[in-house]
Amino acid sequence: MQLSKEEILRRANSITKDTLMETLEIEMIDFGDDYVIGKMPVNKRVHQPDGVLHGGATVALAETTGSFAAELLLDTKNYFVRGIEISANHIKSIREGHVFAKAKFIHKGRTTQLLEIKITDEDNNLISLCKLTTVSLPRKK
Repeated sequence: MQLSKEEILRRANSITKDTLMETLEIEMIDFGDDYVIGKMPVNKRVHQPDGVLHGGATVALAETTGSFAAELLLDTKNYFVRGIEISANHIKSIREGHVFAKAKFIHKGRTTQLLEIKITDEDNNLISLCKLTTVSLPRKK
């Protein structure tokens, strides 16, 4: 049974109850053959003390979006994804609105995946550039 894009996004967003993704209001909003897009509001819940988006919240959005992209590659009945390394360069500050993470594959391996995640604002200004390495591990039977 092939699921529609809407159903895949609905399922992805439905499993975030009582998680960091729910706390940060991260949601997956689109995907295609070579990308996944996540969205997060920028408000006082994700600010650092001086009122701008906290880098840790940005990285959480990047890792969530990149991990979802890697999950889409997998036979999730037999494998699961874990992030093993993430790096971020924060380029511009933002105080309010939404940020969007667009994850694109650099490498789609069977065991490891490498993704570039660009975090942009509503005007498509680059806020942060992240790189995520994930690993696909077999589920215990």
